[in-house]
Amino acid sequence: MKKSIIAFPRIGSNRELKFALEKYFRKEITEEELQTVAKEIRLENWKSQKEAGIDSPISNDFSFYDQTLDLSIALGAIPESYKNLELNELDTLFALARGFQDEQNDVKARPMKKWFNTNYHYLVPEINKDTIIKANFSKLLNEYKEAKSAGFETRPTIIGPYTFLVLADYKSGATKDTVLYDVIVAFQTLLKELNQLGVEWLQIEEPALVLDQTEEEKKLFVSIYEELLKSKNNLKILLQTYFGDVRDSYKEIVKLDFDGIGLDFIEGRDSLALIQKYGFPKEKILFAGLVNGKNIWRNNYQKTLELLTALDAVADIVINTSCSLQHVPVTVKNETKLSKEILKHFSFATEKLNEIDEISDIYFNKNTPFLKKNIELFENDRVRENTKLKQKLDKLTEKDFTRRPSLVERRASQSQSLNLPLLPTTTIGSFPQTAEVRKVRLQNKRGELSQADYDTFLEEKIKECLKLQEDIGLDVLVHGEFERNDMVEYFGEMLEGYVFTQKAWVQSYGTRCVKPPIVWADVTRPKSMTVRWSAYAQSQTSKPVKGMLTGPVTILNWSFPREDISLKASTLQLALAVQEEVLDLEKAGIKIIQIDEAALREKLPLRKSDWYKEYLDWAIPAFRLVHSKVKPETQIHTHMCYSEFEDIIPSIDAMDADVISFEASRSELSIIDALKAHHFKTLVGPGVYDIHSPRIPSVKEIQNQLEKILDKLPIEQVWVNPDCGLKTRGNAETIPSLRHLVEATRVLRKEKVEYDK
Repeated sequence: MKKSIIAFPRIGSNRELKFALEKYFRKEITEEELQTVAKEIRLENWKSQKEAGIDSPISNDFSFYDQTLDLSIALGAIPESYKNLELNELDTLFALARGFQDEQNDVKARPMKKWFNTNYHYLVPEINKDTIIKANFSKLLNEYKEAKSAGFETRPTIIGPYTFLVLADYKSGATKDTVLYDVIVAFQTLLKELNQLGVEWLQIEEPALVLDQTEEEKKLFVSIYEELLKSKNNLKILLQTYFGDVRDSYKEIVKLDFDGIGLDFIEGRDSLALIQKYGFPKEKILFAGLVNGKNIWRNNYQKTLELLTALDAVADIVINTSCSLQHVPVTVKNETKLSKEILKHFSFATEKLNEIDEISDIYFNKNTPFLKKNIELFENDRVRENTKLKQKLDKLTEKDFTRRPSLVERRASQSQSLNLPLLPTTTIGSFPQTAEVRKVRLQNKRGELSQADYDTFLEEKIKECLKLQEDIGLDVLVHGEFERNDMVEYFGEMLEGYVFTQKAWVQSYGTRCVKPPIVWADVTRPKSMTVRWSAYAQSQTSKPVKGMLTGPVTILNWSFPREDISLKASTLQLALAVQEEVLDLEKAGIKIIQIDEAALREKLPLRKSDWYKEYLDWAIPAFRLVHSKVKPETQIHTHMCYSEFEDIIPSIDAMDADVISFEASRSELSIIDALKAHHFKTLVGPGVYDIHSPRIPSVKEIQNQLEKILDKLPIEQVWVNPDCGLKTRGNAETIPSLRHLVEATRVLRKEKVEYDK
């Protein structure tokens, strides 16, 4: 074996899975029809891998929603409230992912978190005292058999028991020890079943090994695999890690009876040093993650060969991806509008298969034509530096990153200027983007609708949206963002330095796919991006309307970044561009400006020791640079979602925003305790209901959420909002949910005023 990948995108080259799932949710197709689409995607993926020369195509990397959720189902780790729904296995999975609501039942979706340092979201497993672990790996086994019958000998993959236990949420006194033995037994069952089928290799993914490990966690990992590997028999086991290096447990890993070990040499900065210092066992195969699974640029073969040369002491090497390819689009072949001069620099999932093949041919067979062609690609600088922008950045001083007066001092002037009630109600920004909105936008893009007619349409939608919010009774309004295709792509299209794809979709969670723009060159802002629509909205109402922007860190984290300059340099370029927009919004009379940093945590290093010196030391100042020049009475908001923020609360406070809204509903408001403990100064809007689920929260449910918040935080500090933007929802659930939010807030306000009297 010489060529390998960890996993392949599962959405289909044209998002076939997304559309099929949405039809299934709308009851337009049967489960059998959905399964047919899934089978076609899997077959196409195996063919692509085999044709590119991958030695063992991967099976069980497909999922209808999330691979961690699949493992929860396989282990029987399903909370009782979902079992009580008495749904079939597939619909139980969807209930866990999306929530479930009918006349008799009402259950929330399981909490969702970012998958390590990516923009992918996983469903958090739950372990409670009643959890009974019981093996049911039928999905993995059936997909292996399906591939076998189609002529493909695959390597099944699965999230490992250690990562599962580390990521799980423990309730009602349960701990890892509560289920440890049963989880090991379940995996032993899997190994036995794979042996019976004659499977050659099983890939067990343990990305949690790249996190900081305590001695206790190292012992847990070793104890699991000392026991589990006794059952492997003829089955070969590949321990696959990614997103970093395994510096804490490398010595323990290489002593265990794995047949192969997968290490990341892209993000794993110590991976090479660990091998050079401690060696690598001759009897094991190194699956070397040399092709970047998270970015879209062509691989620099010379640099890869230098790394391979440094690994010469390793007896048996397989050329591998650094992580799953689900974090990049499926194929460059779908891009017909970009020039060949641009496209030649890109490598998506399918093209990365070819890169693995070529690197293997160069390294093992000394085939030089591939190398020569690649050298030519990297010989010349791809872009020319913007000297004017560089001078601006070079002149920045500490003063440019500091807003005056202080947070507390400017609060009084904002309170006077805005005159808002206790518990101000608002939304995060976007309103449902209906089929009509998407259709009209496409017509304009294709030239079928004039810009003037499109602008008129947008003005009407904004007026409708404002009227709806006024009718509902919200205190701070938004314009709805109907002009925006995406919270990052929209801004990228307005900035110099970006290029855009047609079909380069990447799964974010479930049916939600994003199409990250690509940072091609130095980034500048040639003209205003949002002022036209924010100013128009504000002219239509006496209530304050938030100007809505995406922050520089999120724009970069949700783009495919350059590799020829640092992330810090790119972010500061974006910060200057967004700062110009903020100041223009202020000049246009916008008193509240929200600068979303939804993805602030996404690029946070996975090891705490690297947090400040490698990320927060520039990411937080970049945000401050954006709003450092606004007037004291201008209120700056930001928003963050679907990550764990409890451990970086001081840094978030240091962003010096006036109001911060958090996703909090799926995590049971766990962030509130952290805010209280850190004496958080910024005003906060913890999300009181989950917008990523179609269920409608009751007034009582939202009221209970608010009461929990007000038990921990003073009422003067709290804003009331959903946990995220409403773009992906429909009006049918959005309108009643917001009415319930306002009603619940009014009840609490009344109770508070009467109590105070």
